[in-house]
Amino acid sequence: MDNLIIIGIIIAAIVVIVMLAFIGRFFSLWLQALFSKANVSIFQLIGMRLRKVPPQVIVEARILSCKAGLPVDTNLLEAHYLSRGNVLRVIQALIAANKANIKLDFKEAAAIDLAGRNVLEAVQMSVNPKVIETPKVSAVALDGIQLHAITRITVRASIQKLVGGAGEETVVARVGEGIVSSIGSAQSHKEVLENPNMISKKVLASGLDAGTAFEILSIDIADVDVGQNIGAILETDRAEADKKIAQAKAEERRAMAFAAEQEMKAKVMEMKAKLVEAEAQIPMAMATALREGKLGVMDYYNLKNIEADTQMRKEIGSAPEANK
Repeated sequence: MDNLIIIGIIIAAIVVIVMLAFIGRFFSLWLQALFSKANVSIFQLIGMRLRKVPPQVIVEARILSCKAGLPVDTNLLEAHYLSRGNVLRVIQALIAANKANIKLDFKEAAAIDLAGRNVLEAVQMSVNPKVIETPKVSAVALDGIQLHAITRITVRASIQKLVGGAGEETVVARVGEGIVSSIGSAQSHKEVLENPNMISKKVLASGLDAGTAFEILSIDIADVDVGQNIGAILETDRAEADKKIAQAKAEERRAMAFAAEQEMKAKVMEMKAKLVEAEAQIPMAMATALREGKLGVMDYYNLKNIEADTQMRKEIGSAPEANK
């Protein structure tokens, strides 16, 4: 009986020691919250551990919010952590917004954080606007001269537009599009060089920050350089293309003329062949006429004499031309 009592006492002591050790792990956090007037109980800390929420993070965030006069319930902090949010950054953003007189509550800050945006950086950007330098944008004025422009965009984050609003890339793309449109509508590149502000004024008046998470405060032209004479290059390319087209058409006409010449030569040869064929019929016709008595022998010899005389005249007439 005594042994059972001793065993019971030992087991009870072990349980007490384990409980004290378990509670002792949270005692420093509880004491820290107590003296900071953050009101976090031991049982809340134990519950955080069971829910796999780091008590250190929640207590630090709770103390930070209470000290800033913006107490946030531990349940909200735990829920935000379990949603994969950054608890400390949200509390820091709330404090920064409160100090800067920017309207921001925990629910809105948590939504911005869960949307993947840095809510603290957004608040800081609302207080201290950010300058974004665009890459070099090339555009061509109406006189055909290319210009390269670099701009600096001063933007301020709009807290109310952070959820669902477009980012910096959209602002840069829209400003680049506005620069191309402004330069492209200028009558001469000299107008742009003389008054670069015409670009920034026109672009700024277009309301390019609509639907974005930022408010464009100013657009400043940092640099404008003259590029190539695109108009002259296009005219040169067009002239070269016209030249090739003309050469192709001339070659086509030459080929057609050559084909027509060859066709005429073929027709001449065909006519000569027909002439030879016709001449070949003459002796046969004369023989038939002699047999039938329609042509006398003397008539035949007279015809031969005429042919010989004609041949002689041709040879005499062609001799002086050959000498020349």
